[in-house]
Amino acid sequence: MGLDLYTYEDNSILRTIVHWIVDIAVVVSFAWFIVFGYLNQTIVNGHSMSPTLEADDICLVDRISYSVGSPRRYDIVLFERSDTGQPNVKRVIGLPGETVQIISGVIYIDGEPLDDEHIKHISLSGIAENPVLLEEDEYFLLGDNADSSEDSRFPNIGNVDRKDIIGKIWFRLVPMEELGFIK
Repeated sequence: MGLDLYTYEDNSILRTIVHWIVDIAVVVSFAWFIVFGYLNQTIVNGHSMSPTLEADDICLVDRISYSVGSPRRYDIVLFERSDTGQPNVKRVIGLPGETVQIISGVIYIDGEPLDDEHIKHISLSGIAENPVLLEEDEYFLLGDNADSSEDSRFPNIGNVDRKDIIGKIWFRLVPMEELGFIK
């Protein structure tokens, strides 16, 4: 005559309501995490990232990765311009603690030429004509179409602080024929 703890069922309305509330809260929390973490959208303005991204491409932004890690070289990032407060899309070239310089159209990182398949030739060195030392939490960003890009070479943008980087561009939604992951 033992007590069977597993056969007791409480079919009270209160218990059912609490279960539904907990289930709904879990689903809403998970959806919020996915939408605000990985499904934020941005529209590419201008041709500065051509041919990788074109004007009016709609891309998804991963805001979570950089909460636990740091931007890496060649990542395409969405950042907030300090001069206008507007979002902008560029590629990470220089990392914190490095020295960036552009000589005769070639990017040098710490005195070594950067073998970059994305940015072919740069006509205008801008402030990177002289060595640019990146402080802790500063990044040097360039557009893939460097001759048509306003980026870290210009004083109004300059080195971009880590706090101004919103997230990593990871997926193109529009145009549909270009739908897919961004490399």
